[in-house]
Amino acid sequence: MNKKFTVTSFAECKQRNEKITMLTGYDYSTAKLIDEAGIECILVGDSLGMVVLGYESTLEVTVDDIIHHCKAVARGTKNAFIVGDMPFLSYHINIEETIKNAGRIIQEGKAHGVKLEGGVEVVDKIKAITNAQIPVMGHIGLTPQSINMFGGFKVQGKSEEQAKKIINDAIELEKAGVFAIVLEGIPEKLAQIITDKLTIPTIGIGAGKYCDGQVLVTNDMLGMFSDFTPKFVKKYSNLKDAIISSTKEYISEVKSSAFPSKEHTFSINEEVLEKLY
Repeated sequence: MNKKFTVTSFAECKQRNEKITMLTGYDYSTAKLIDEAGIECILVGDSLGMVVLGYESTLEVTVDDIIHHCKAVARGTKNAFIVGDMPFLSYHINIEETIKNAGRIIQEGKAHGVKLEGGVEVVDKIKAITNAQIPVMGHIGLTPQSINMFGGFKVQGKSEEQAKKIINDAIELEKAGVFAIVLEGIPEKLAQIITDKLTIPTIGIGAGKYCDGQVLVTNDMLGMFSDFTPKFVKKYSNLKDAIISSTKEYISEVKSSAFPSKEHTFSINEEVLEKLY
């Protein structure tokens, strides 16, 4: 039987040099399956905007969207730690609004913690949320909510200046009280330096093998989402082909009346049937 993963489990894994496993989840059925498989952390990411809701980017995702999907994931999860993403503009306006939105994701969405993007510029928000007794996960490097500032999905931290800023951001986030940091789209060796400098765990996505854990978008990992595939995604399954093939078979059988067959239908007593004509 799997053990419940809590906020303290992250620190314990780092101390034991044990890798942390994390996937995104957006619905009850998927959450139930990956939780049953033993995943330790489920991120209700704003990636749901593109892979579930069909938005053009994560920027369109609202707090209500996150809460709606967090609730579904919570209903299907027994052991995994659930993190709800704080979407674009949900923590940028003021401290009061930030605490309120983080609180809603915990209170209404039933998440166990929240994640927000940014470095030193969001330290005051992180302190305010943790002061409200809400666990916070950081996210630095390639931060999708900032793609307009970056000029697209580009690897971050390749120059000395960028790399030093990301290292400093990580140190400041740890001081601010985050329990873990997602490192996205940065060189592997830079992620290793950051991981070695911190006492809290790092979770990598496109940041190499030296991080304390890894996270992928479930729909990418299962080969269901094919609009684009980042370099860092490994497809452990190809459900896209399986779903299309099964759907085509279903269509064919319905058209030819092969489905439903006798094994999928219910009968009625002949004596009752005679009285109906």
